Amino acid sequence: MRTERNLTRLDRVFARLDREPERPAHIDVPKMTRHRVVLFTATLAFYLAIVWAVAITSWLVRFDWQVMFFRPYQQWPEIHAFLDYYVVLGQRGPTAVMVAAWLGWRSWRQHTLRPLLTLGASLLLLNVTVGAAKLGMGRLGPHYAITIGSNEMGLGGDIFPSGHTANAVVTWGILAYLASTPRARRWLSALSAVVSLGVGLTTVYLGTHWLSDVLLGWTAGLLILLALPWCEPLIARAEAWIFALRDLVRAGRGGRVPAPAPAPVGAPVMATRPAVVDGEVPARETVASRPNRAPAHLAPGPHTARSERTPVTPVGSRRPPHAARATTTASARPLAGGG
Repeated sequence: MRTERNLTRLDRVFARLDREPERPAHIDVPKMTRHRVVLFTATLAFYLAIVWAVAITSWLVRFDWQVMFFRPYQQWPEIHAFLDYYVVLGQRGPTAVMVAAWLGWRSWRQHTLRPLLTLGASLLLLNVTVGAAKLGMGRLGPHYAITIGSNEMGLGGDIFPSGHTANAVVTWGILAYLASTPRARRWLSALSAVVSLGVGLTTVYLGTHWLSDVLLGWTAGLLILLALPWCEPLIARAEAWIFALRDLVRAGRGGRVPAPAPAPVGAPVMATRPAVVDGEVPARETVASRPNRAPAHLAPGPHTARSERTPVTPVGSRRPPHAARATTTASARPLAGGG
């Protein structure tokens, strides 16, 4: 008898992910092409150029101070309330939750963990690279600057590069990276560029970042998106490892019902259908098990179970004809004309 095990919510999620993917066949995993390598190299060179320009206190640092003294939040105070909410699109917590919800639905529809694992890999790269740069350069923000005209580096700050800007580039740009069609990729790329551009300029308006912080944040986020194809083999291995771990957990919890053990050869078994003789059912008796027979090959076509077949009632008496029975009946008749 087969028993069904009560599936938990996590089991149902993995059961759906086991199905064949429904995504279109033309969607391929991005690869690190020569064009992407050239673009990554140029972006990395621009990143190092910004760091060098700030480190030597070049014209970029002087322009940072000019923008800070301009105080944009005092020049256009009517948009201050709106930009206070708009800058949330660059905060890591709210944006990660929104994007993860969308990519989780994508994973559910496409029966794969790749969208969520790609988001996790990009956020991990963001935390490691941008966090290390912030702590390594230690630049103070405009509100905490000490010396006018100084680059304010090595003073224990954590403002360079802009985390809001880099996070906006990565979290919204990952939607374009995982787009299903070229048209959707173009639209999502433009949307993520506008959102990240607006978030970076909003931090400059509010006075929380230098303009060079925003430039470096844009560059840092773009480097992460360009480097994601290098992480695709690791993402595929992580997905396979998660499913393998799931299978081990299922096996440990006894998810499979073991098949019944076969009876030993020669052991007595109970007869399931006793023979009917003259309308009387005899008592059950034990019989020796029969030797194994070759499997019967059924004819092609649909077959019905024995319990589903319609019983056929035979016509006439079930008793076989007997010669003695006919003789006895004939002798029992009285003779005609007997005196």
